[in-house]
Amino acid sequence: MERIMHKPLIGVTACQRQIEGHHCHMVVNKYVDALRHSAKVEVVLLPALAEGLNEGILERLDGLCLTGSYSNVDPRHYAADQDHTECRLDPDRDGSALSLIRAARRLQLPLLGICRGLQEMNVAYGGNLRQPLQELPGLMDHREPDTVGVNNHYEPAHALSLNPDGLLHRLTGELNFEVNSLHQQGIDRLGEGLVAEALAPDGLVEAISDPTLPFALGVQWHPEWRTDEHPLYAAIFTAFGAACANYRQRVNA
Repeated sequence: MERIMHKPLIGVTACQRQIEGHHCHMVVNKYVDALRHSAKVEVVLLPALAEGLNEGILERLDGLCLTGSYSNVDPRHYAADQDHTECRLDPDRDGSALSLIRAARRLQLPLLGICRGLQEMNVAYGGNLRQPLQELPGLMDHREPDTVGVNNHYEPAHALSLNPDGLLHRLTGELNFEVNSLHQQGIDRLGEGLVAEALAPDGLVEAISDPTLPFALGVQWHPEWRTDEHPLYAAIFTAFGAACANYRQRVNA
């Protein structure tokens, strides 16, 4: 049956949180707002379930967005020991996100990963992560400052150098930007087939893509924050929305 919605429909990964004594599936508003207003898509929230989600869910969608989170990917998913007891984990989010990424690859569904979403992409592709970054020699402290309000957490924190042969350079025509930084886990070894799209000044991979797919991009910063005020952030959501619209046209042809 042909879908009757005109806008692409995007699945957005939720996290598990305890709110008012109850376990809840949660997505922060800023992701929904950026997708609806900057990517020009509609969204449906996908629950965080440790056993994973059925691939059939994605067959009804036109794209997948993996949101950021205060939690980190459990190191057991990339065969590492948990070496920082203060890291918050979310095994339900791990189960859903990793299963969804693998299914999206098979379906060639447009994919956008943000912060934790980039890390999930890298792990799903067979790569690994390192943490806590702020305690590793030669690496910057990539966490947000703890002495200012939330608005200032998303201010530009460090420079970003784009791959001149990469997707982000093609989208913007630029090689250098300033971006925010709110994470303590990052890429160590790239997953198989992934390309480094951008680097921080300390050499940490800040963006990845899968050039074998029509659109598969992960970024370590938060482009969903005041998206339209930053040309790189706006370009990312515009391109993702266009890729989802193209996907919708293909499956409905």
